[in-house]
Amino acid sequence: MPAGNRQFFELSPDRAYVLESGSELTAPQVAYETWGNLDAAATNAILVCHALTGDAHAHGDAGPGQPTPGWWNDFIGPGRPLDTDRFFVVCANVLGGCQGSTGPASINPATGQRWGGDFPVVTIRDVVRSQRALAQHLGIQRWMAVVGGSMGGMQALEWAASYPDRCGSLVIIASTAAASAQQIAWSQVGRQAILDDPAYKQGHYYEAKPGEGPHLGLANARRIAMIHYRSDEEFDRRFGRHSNDSVEPFRMEHRFDVESYLDYQAAKMQWRFDANTYLVLNKMMDLHDIGRGRGGVEQALKRVTCPSLLMSVRTDFLYPRHQQIRVVDALRGQVPVEHIDIDSDNGHDGFLTEPEQTGVPMGEFINKVAKGSIA
Repeated sequence: MPAGNRQFFELSPDRAYVLESGSELTAPQVAYETWGNLDAAATNAILVCHALTGDAHAHGDAGPGQPTPGWWNDFIGPGRPLDTDRFFVVCANVLGGCQGSTGPASINPATGQRWGGDFPVVTIRDVVRSQRALAQHLGIQRWMAVVGGSMGGMQALEWAASYPDRCGSLVIIASTAAASAQQIAWSQVGRQAILDDPAYKQGHYYEAKPGEGPHLGLANARRIAMIHYRSDEEFDRRFGRHSNDSVEPFRMEHRFDVESYLDYQAAKMQWRFDANTYLVLNKMMDLHDIGRGRGGVEQALKRVTCPSLLMSVRTDFLYPRHQQIRVVDALRGQVPVEHIDIDSDNGHDGFLTEPEQTGVPMGEFINKVAKGSIA
């Protein structure tokens, strides 16, 4: 795969990188991209954390090795909320990823073969610790802000709990302090769709001929995910019961437009993502619990010492508003905290699709942090 605009950081070149589980990775690397310039005092750095199927290419054009434009182009760039004329913005592909960071498709030095299904479980804390090492490598002692939605918001909150002295502010959108039972349930059926695909072969499918990997399982996982990433309200508005197919005579092959939409999303996922990585990162989200080993969520949130902005999407039934309010309530009176409601029918994906409602308050908050005027 061409490197594109990615840079690569050797996370632990001289010794094994020990994960929270106790498993080890030998010579892992982290792929990352940067935009803007780090100031002389290294005080203007912002870390953007990506969601489940994101990567380090948060901003920029499509090109070799990066077949799609940046996934947050509306938010990052000159004059945008994360203004690259003023700030040094960094985004890293998480450990376990499939876009340049060490993951299941990487070679396991112990065997000389791809890790495949033997790749160890990775947690949000493992990812944040790798990002801390990357920050050290870049000469950044303290992020001015750590920003993320969904799985990215999990990383941002973990940053503030693990390294409060290195985190100057938080922006968390449509995320949670700990995965709920329903979120875990949705994740499990998506993973099972992959595991049940006969072509999955316990994760050792990388030598399969083109078209013979677990593409059907990954496609079905994506179909399941798109149902809870979006909302009933949006599906009714966009599709209703419309069909370009004739309903009569009745037949199983008939397609409603919403079914065609799910097929389209599934087909896109098949060529740009790895099934093993989907399993690893999906499980990572299920394991997320800011309170693990810290006396519970509320006790863990007492570790947060920086100004925080949380946002909720009105129609998000996957990460509902009450999960963000739980964090807001815990932080209120402890640190400056703000909450924004995003009025969107895009469901959970509203954290990606609403640059006006999400980006404007984010930019205002970041500006206050930069000026030291937040209270």
